[in-house]
Amino acid sequence: MRLTAIALAFTLGLAAPAMAQQSETRPLVDANWLIDHAGDENLVILDIRDNIEGTDLGGTPYIANAVVAPYGSAGWRTEIDGVPGKLPAIEDITALIGSLGIDNDDHVVIVPWGTDSSEFGGATRVYWTFKYLGHEDVSILDGGWRQLSAAGGEFVAEATQPEPAEFTADLQEDLLATTEEVEAALEDGIALVDGRPVEQYEGQSKSPVVATAGTIPGAVNIPHSEVYSADYAAFAQPETVASLTEAVGLAADEENIVFCNTGHWASIAWFAISEVQGNPNASMYDGSMSEWTQDPAHPVE
Repeated sequence: MRLTAIALAFTLGLAAPAMAQQSETRPLVDANWLIDHAGDENLVILDIRDNIEGTDLGGTPYIANAVVAPYGSAGWRTEIDGVPGKLPAIEDITALIGSLGIDNDDHVVIVPWGTDSSEFGGATRVYWTFKYLGHEDVSILDGGWRQLSAAGGEFVAEATQPEPAEFTADLQEDLLATTEEVEAALEDGIALVDGRPVEQYEGQSKSPVVATAGTIPGAVNIPHSEVYSADYAAFAQPETVASLTEAVGLAADEENIVFCNTGHWASIAWFAISEVQGNPNASMYDGSMSEWTQDPAHPVE
């Protein structure tokens, strides 16, 4: 999964203009930035890579100074009322974050493997979780471990053992769409964005956790794979996201609700629209099609 020096230079060159336009806490930081700031006070590197010990990384599989909470097993998502992948109870998710030594004053930088768009979705989902909990100081390492490795990041034999901290939530309810809000959106003509692959959007295939093939009526499709390059381990630039949203008729500041099957792929499209393009009126349907199709009365086309 290592990048060549040419690919690294290419992706970092692409990232520079967008970074200059971002606020002090940027949604995406590059590997060189993280290397330069790794020792900063109140900076927490959050390694969410799954199966770290199952790789061929030898005796130094962990990122130096990083706390580890794998996306698939640490408790970032849970099943609620038969719907998989939902946000856990607030007391549970804040306890997880506090156990990692993260408090409300920390700048959190999330690091996935950076393999492809679906795997990178772990980072966007955890990012969305922090934002929903009211924590603004959060970023994702663009390209994840792949870019950090290519840039000469420091790796160690053992993960950092954090001192527990207290983390409190200030819920930003406008970022989480409920089934009732999606129902209202259908009535009110609010834009719905399906972040799944075209085949699932068109009903040619479906996830096992979804009861009915198809999409919510009137939804437009921005496949998650369109906003992350697996070849270069880099997220799409603002102008690319703008082109994708314009192509489906979504205005730059238009209110919208993003969904997928379980709120994983949706977080990738939400991150692109909300954080990279800068649309403050984007929310995410946590339960997505898994929850929507639990009720046969809900329309699917």
